Amino acid sequence: MTGRPTPASPTLAERVRRHIAEERLDATQATLVTAVRREADAAVLGDPTVQRLAGRVRDHLVGAGPLAPLLTDPAVTDVLVNGVHVWVDRGEGLHRAAVDVGGPDDVRRLAQRLAAACGRRLDDGLPYADARLPDGTRLHAVLPPVATTGPYLSLRTFRQRPFSLADLVRHGTVPPALAAVLVAVVEARLAYLVTGGTGTGKTTLLATLLGLVPPTERIVLVEDAAELRPLHPHVVTLQARTSNVEGAGAVSLTELVRQALRMRPDRLVVGECRGAEIVDLLGALNTGHEGVWLAKIYVSRAI
Repeated sequence: MTGRPTPASPTLAERVRRHIAEERLDATQATLVTAVRREADAAVLGDPTVQRLAGRVRDHLVGAGPLAPLLTDPAVTDVLVNGVHVWVDRGEGLHRAAVDVGGPDDVRRLAQRLAAACGRRLDDGLPYADARLPDGTRLHAVLPPVATTGPYLSLRTFRQRPFSLADLVRHGTVPPALAAVLVAVVEARLAYLVTGGTGTGKTTLLATLLGLVPPTERIVLVEDAAELRPLHPHVVTLQARTSNVEGAGAVSLTELVRQALRMRPDRLVVGECRGAEIVDLLGALNTGHEGVWLAKIYVSRAI
């Protein structure tokens, strides 16, 4: 006799999610540990296991879910999700990853959860979002129908590892002869640009060069997303802000450049110049501020 299929038992994450929702609790680590003990067989689980399970449940409730292990892998630089297929770059190009992210609806919910955690709107009315997660990871998400076979997620991890100029020379990133030129450029307080395509090491090189700035000088960074963390004792960072879900509160790079000019910078770094902010930067260079401005400009290359 054939009956109806037995529905699958809810997972631990689903049971904890239901408990959190029913009790209207905040998904803090302590709350999740208590909920895991309640929903799991705590009698056979030690404290380390409970803590680990609570961390995994938190990833599925408020974190990156099945993508969390990839984002915590120090070798991973980019995680891309095309529909339900995951691609990973560990510094040797993109490769498919055997990660089960569920169906398109699950990926959509994951994208919306990550965007909401950053205060960004992501829905049918605004089907794309660009945000920065609390750990510095850059998130870009696009939903259907704009993403025709999506949803699409692009996550770029941020792991600031400081390099000295000697490190870059030793690894073959910078030729020895060029290293001497770069040191002279910084010492002479010349204006310079760091340009290149995606993933070519612009941020790494610029952070390294800023580490050569004398400690008696003040560095003011203006960035779309805070990525530069040079090894220098006097650095202040201004980060642009997009509008909130109500469409208000945006602060552009143009405005931040104007504010930075009033902050007594010895070195001003403008990251990702791609709009009207370049006008204010050039205006400053033209009115007696030459020799103290640095800009990192991203360019694309035709294939």
